[in-house]
Amino acid sequence: MQNNNPLSPHLQVYKWQISSLLSITHRIVGVINFIAITIICFWSVSLLLGQTSYQFIQTFLNSIFGKFLVISLCWTFSFHILNEVRHLFWDAGYGFDLKIAKITGVITLFGSFVLTILFYILGRHIF
Repeated sequence: MQNNNPLSPHLQVYKWQISSLLSITHRIVGVINFIAITIICFWSVSLLLGQTSYQFIQTFLNSIFGKFLVISLCWTFSFHILNEVRHLFWDAGYGFDLKIAKITGVITLFGSFVLTILFYILGRHIF
């Protein structure tokens, strides 16, 4: 006899919500940010190794893939910071209502894209 009603939810039964999407994304982005910060530290140390080492990294960052990587990292840092602010309010006891959680989730997601665009525009005018 086959049971069509599983006891625990799984991907075929579970309905995705913005909170679950943001939670998974927050964890993935946290790992990416950890790796990125490590690479940025090595890039900073490469300044001590001489101009040829630093020039290689600078050439990579001026390529199309390098620019895409920098913009993507701007998004990951923006998303992570905004989602941490959201969690900070949760730790204070605010925003647990389902409607408020959905609204703050959408604000976090769109706000991260807005911050990334602002960082890109500021970076284009400064450098």
